Amino acid sequence: MWKRFSLRTRILVLLALIMGITVGGGVVSMINSYMMDRIFSSVMESDLEAVHAAQELENTLVMQKGYVTYYFQDSDDAWLRELDRYHLAFESWLRKARQWAVTDEERAILGMVDSKYADYSHTRDEVVKLYKAGKRDDGFRLHQQLRNEFRGIIDLSRKFKDAYGQSIVAARGKINDRVGLMSALTIVALLLAIILAGVLSYILFMEILEPIRQLALGSENLETTSGVGDEVKVLRQRFQNLIEDVDQTKSKLKRSREHLAQAEKWALVGKLAAGVAHSVRNPLTSVKMRLFSMERNLLLAASQKEDFEVITEEIRHIDTILGNFLEFSRPPRLRIQSISPSDTVDMAIQLLKHRLESYNVTVEVVRDEQLPDIQGDPDQLKEVLVNLMANACEAIVDGGVITIKEKRTLVENVGPCIIIQMTDTGPGVPEEIQDKLFQPFFSTKEEGTGLGLSIATRIVEEHGGWIELRSREGEGATFTITLPVREIERWETSS
Repeated sequence: MWKRFSLRTRILVLLALIMGITVGGGVVSMINSYMMDRIFSSVMESDLEAVHAAQELENTLVMQKGYVTYYFQDSDDAWLRELDRYHLAFESWLRKARQWAVTDEERAILGMVDSKYADYSHTRDEVVKLYKAGKRDDGFRLHQQLRNEFRGIIDLSRKFKDAYGQSIVAARGKINDRVGLMSALTIVALLLAIILAGVLSYILFMEILEPIRQLALGSENLETTSGVGDEVKVLRQRFQNLIEDVDQTKSKLKRSREHLAQAEKWALVGKLAAGVAHSVRNPLTSVKMRLFSMERNLLLAASQKEDFEVITEEIRHIDTILGNFLEFSRPPRLRIQSISPSDTVDMAIQLLKHRLESYNVTVEVVRDEQLPDIQGDPDQLKEVLVNLMANACEAIVDGGVITIKEKRTLVENVGPCIIIQMTDTGPGVPEEIQDKLFQPFFSTKEEGTGLGLSIATRIVEEHGGWIELRSREGEGATFTITLPVREIERWETSS
């Protein structure tokens, strides 16, 4: 039954029970403290005051003893005045005692004290009168009777005091009973809390901490662990590694989907390019040859020559587009050899020398030392660099600078690499199109095919590297080519 509940529910139930016991115990303790305070207040305000009144009643009565005898001895009226003072004090404490009397027994005792004291006071007055009249023998005999009445009143006063003493004892017993009940409840609550804490500890250990420990022990990188802290640290590291693996897997999956989409486009374009090349290129070559022959053999006016030049340039443009399609659909084989990337950069700059001059663009090469040799195809890598520099020239307006930086680096999981970084002073690439720039058939130029950067990306990736773009609109663009410095497995693409 208990196992049917989820781990979260069981822990919450146990925590709620422990909290309930704790809060309930606190509330009961507060209530008990309040009740104990009331009991003590009741004892202090009633029983103790009543006992005090009973004690004073007895004291004032005792203080009246002997004054008649003293008067009998020396007939000094001062003794009678002291007697009257204590007589008034006794009657005052007797009235106070009546106020604190709550039981019938207590009121009955006080009634008897009042009655007997009245008789005692009357007899005492008769004795004093006899002594004042000189009837000392009659007064002495009556005085002996007065002593017996005095002892009876003293006994009643003490009985009244004992009655209140019993009330205090009863109150104390009530307090002891309540303390005993609270002790028993506290012990039961403590035992219940200990049991619930034990169950909670068992659940936490067996169903949370132990699985964490097993997960930690299952780590391949786990060394010697000395406590839960180490295990949790290892588990946290494992989860971080899993998260990183998931992120890498997502990235690889995304790239795979993109490559699959591109592969589908490439397959379609390959068929299209093959058909176009077969159907268009041969007639186009014939047209070029006829135009060249006509231009040489005919006497053309200036306007006609201009028309022939325009026609020839457009045919060349068409031939270039067909060439790009063929290169994209049927990439040439990589001719892998040991090459110097720095020499490839120099050859690409030399190849574009005249175009750079026509666009009024200067190339600056930042090179501390020659880059190490790598395995690659020099012609195709040169094509990548030429493509990037040509795009930069077309992007720069009214002249500018292209800065090429060469450096070495060490990439995690790849090893030693070389970096060729090309930065221009053009207007930059808008952020919203940066992700699309390397996709086939995407171009920002009116006459562009959108295949130049796609071909460059494919060539770099076939060499085991990658190409990245970093640009901010209005601040130029930076293309970074990263190539590994290692032996690249030779393979051939289908022709």
